[in-house]
Amino acid sequence: MIKKTLSFVFIAALALAPAGLRAQTTDGKAAFQKLKGLAGTWTGPIGSATGPKGRITYEVISGGSVVMEVLFPGEPHEMRTLYHLDKGDLVMTHYCSGGNQPHMRLSPTASTPDKLVFDFDGGTNLDVAKDSFIHNGEIRFLADGRVEASWTFWANGKAAGANHFFALTREK
Repeated sequence: MIKKTLSFVFIAALALAPAGLRAQTTDGKAAFQKLKGLAGTWTGPIGSATGPKGRITYEVISGGSVVMEVLFPGEPHEMRTLYHLDKGDLVMTHYCSGGNQPHMRLSPTASTPDKLVFDFDGGTNLDVAKDSFIHNGEIRFLADGRVEASWTFWANGKAAGANHFFALTREK
C-alpha cells in the first residue's frame, strides 16, 4: 500500500511540476525540421575555440525528405552525413572518409529543441570491437543563431576522443 501511495504521489508531483523541471523530449519530426533550417554553408573553428577554420554545408534534398551534411567539402577527407525520418524517428548515416558508415538514431529523451543527441545504432563496413568510427554525438543550436557539434569516436571497442565544431556561423 505504501509503494502504491508513493508511486501516486511521485506521478502527481511530476505532472504538476513546472515544465522546466520535467524532462523535455524532442520528437524526430520536430528535430528534422530544425535540421532543414540549417540549409546553407557554415564555417567556424574545429577542435577548439581557437582551432583551424572548418566548413560544413547542409542541403535539403530528395523532395525535402533528406538533409545532407557535407563536412570539409572538396577536401581529400570530405565526408557526408544523411539525415532522414524512419517511421517518425530521426536517423542518420555518416559516410566516413575512413570507409565505414555508422548509423545513429535521435534520442528523444536526451534531446531538447536546442540540442539534438544521436546514439549509435549499428553501421556497415565496421567492426565495433576493433575499428575507429564516430559513435554518438550532438548538434546544439545556440541562442545567437550559431551552431555547435560534438561527435565522439570509438576505437577498439571504447570511446577514444571527440571532434568538436565550435560556434559555426552561417555564411551569407
